[in-house]
Amino acid sequence: MLEQAVALHRAGRLAEAAGLYRSLLAAQPGHRDALRLLGTLEAQRGNLDEARRLVARLQGVGADTAAAHAHLGDLYASARQFDAALACYDRALALDPRLAVAQFNRALALHTIGRHADAVAGYDALLAVDPGSADAWNNRGGALAALRRFDEALASFDRALALRPGFAQAGANRAAALQEAVRAGRARSDDALAAADGAVAAAPQLAEARVNRGTALRDMGRTAEALADYDAAAALEPGLAAAHLNRGMALAALARHQEAVSAFDRAVALEPRSVAALTNRGVSLAWLKRNAEATRDFARALEVDPARPAVAGLWLHARANCCDWDGYDEAVHRIIADVRAGRRVVSPLPMLALTDGAQDQSACARTWVRDTMPAAPVPLWRGERYDHARIRVAYLSADFGEHAVAYLMAGVFEAHDRDRFEIIAIASGPGDGGPMRARVRAAFERFVDVGQKSDRDVAALLRELEVDLAVDLNGHTLGSRTGALAWRPAPVQVSYLGFPGTSGADYVDYVLADRFVIPAAQRAQFTEKVVWLPDVFQANDRKRAIAARAPARAEAGLPDRAFVFCAFGNSYKITPAVFGVWMRLLQGCDGSVLWLLGGETATVDNLRREARARGVDPERLAFAPRLPYAQHLARYRLADLFLDTLPFNGGATVSDALWAGLPVLTCAGEAMAARMGGSLLRAVGLPELVTASLADYEATAALLAREPGRLAALKATLARNRDTCPLFDTQRHCRHLEAAYAAMHERQRRGAAPESFAV
Repeated sequence: MLEQAVALHRAGRLAEAAGLYRSLLAAQPGHRDALRLLGTLEAQRGNLDEARRLVARLQGVGADTAAAHAHLGDLYASARQFDAALACYDRALALDPRLAVAQFNRALALHTIGRHADAVAGYDALLAVDPGSADAWNNRGGALAALRRFDEALASFDRALALRPGFAQAGANRAAALQEAVRAGRARSDDALAAADGAVAAAPQLAEARVNRGTALRDMGRTAEALADYDAAAALEPGLAAAHLNRGMALAALARHQEAVSAFDRAVALEPRSVAALTNRGVSLAWLKRNAEATRDFARALEVDPARPAVAGLWLHARANCCDWDGYDEAVHRIIADVRAGRRVVSPLPMLALTDGAQDQSACARTWVRDTMPAAPVPLWRGERYDHARIRVAYLSADFGEHAVAYLMAGVFEAHDRDRFEIIAIASGPGDGGPMRARVRAAFERFVDVGQKSDRDVAALLRELEVDLAVDLNGHTLGSRTGALAWRPAPVQVSYLGFPGTSGADYVDYVLADRFVIPAAQRAQFTEKVVWLPDVFQANDRKRAIAARAPARAEAGLPDRAFVFCAFGNSYKITPAVFGVWMRLLQGCDGSVLWLLGGETATVDNLRREARARGVDPERLAFAPRLPYAQHLARYRLADLFLDTLPFNGGATVSDALWAGLPVLTCAGEAMAARMGGSLLRAVGLPELVTASLADYEATAALLAREPGRLAALKATLARNRDTCPLFDTQRHCRHLEAAYAAMHERQRRGAAPESFAV
């Protein structure tokens, strides 16, 4: 009967198992195994009062008092009530200081709740009594690894393996610790992989060993191979949540997000309180434009661990993406307070849409870099002097395809002076097979796909190529390889275009800007030295095609005779304050409509609800579907005025509108992200469309809507300037970039430290 009960218990059939345990106890009331196992089961089911009663019965049939307290502690620990468990273990050890099981499980509980230093002390106390406990040495190693004391951790695992040759779990844990040491720059990737290979060879049926080898491979950028190991681990032990979690992470890294969500579903089903599984599922859901669902996952993760780094920012960003503004201001204030306290609560990109404070944005970026991509302890480039006939420039980007960065930069890549510059692409994003990918690839002398390489390996490649200048076009955006620059692979490292703010990294030497987008007064908020280009910070490609035929307004779902305000930026850039201005403009301009980019259903529904709450008929909001780029540019011509966002201005969206002939109204703020629109308008000869406050922005928009002659004059100016202004002069901008690169290179060659300068 006991064997049957245990089998049911292990299978998760708790009610049936409990019935058999109780039948056994009815026949033999003092059966210690039945009492112990039924107590454990009741604790698993959350029936702690019943579990305590069963332990009291266990104690009453002759069990040692210290042992009974220790067992009650085990029951509390199985129910994850660790404070109560620790109190029981302390009571047990007060009665019998040498009770090994209480010492071990007390240390294990401390380890589980993250009190790793206390756990190490607990394991040490046990090992002083029982130095031959391989399990204690193994667990001690895990606690030391969590404290990032990797040398001591590896020594502990080695001691466990010496005491118990073939100890598979210790071998797997040793491999995992080596992986963490690699991430910390304290070990080599091939050492970690060799250890993981050894653990798998020693115990091919141990699922944890397969997970660890998969993670070693994933850290090396060998994600497809890692996925095979995670698949094997999940097959070996379907109930191992870590196998499904890591499988999902590998699938997400391969951009297979729908499959990743399914893997995370399984991990969450097995461990409903797993913050890692909930967070990663939320990220994949956000990739799939299912932000409302992602919001719920991030909220659940915060319920489990309110202090988990970055999750609060993910939660707020997902809500912003679907324009869910309930409690928005309060949430933003909490985020900013945490950033000022030095907590890694939000990543740098979403931060640009939360505040116009340049100092707060800078603090966010610095904290992010400090915690996630600090400078490597030993740089790869150590002052060697390269004697290349041409300056060797490597552009790093995940966006060499159908993406705004490629649309802006393609012409620059083609225009580089090949007599003076050797141009290399370091492409970290997946190839999309589109025409822009083909065009960009053809523009480079070398095009290297590093999508399956680790940051460390990308850095080694840059060093091997003897790159003079590494230009990061991503910054803190999706697919970024800024972490590769942490290894200092190049003499000069530059941030440009992709991220409108400071990298926060001391190992990035320069940021390219103009005098408007980064005024001299804001230079102190950048860890980089600022290089001011003479006209405009943003590159533009004057070859980008606009479809010959623009649709009729009726085809686009717009009224024929209405004034059309257009705002085609990302939905997370729309703030309640800016939306309020837009709704007042609709109220003041009879029949006018606001034309926005369409998104997920939740976004559209929320914006319509917000319009109604502000007294505007929701039907006056029109939503444009996604279209191929040339057709998208053509439909700008259906609108009358483009409205920029604040505090995160449009970048490529603004220049797209201007290229298509649509005037843009912007409001310039303090930080770089809030000054992009102003920079672009000044460079196209329309400074009068740059306002300094939301009140002026609203008044100017209302004036232009009322006075068609004034707006027609602006359109005529834009039409005249488009082919002659600096904004769309690709060759001119390329020459300015080259002058900046040459000056950086020359300064480094003569041994001078980076310094701000103007081209």
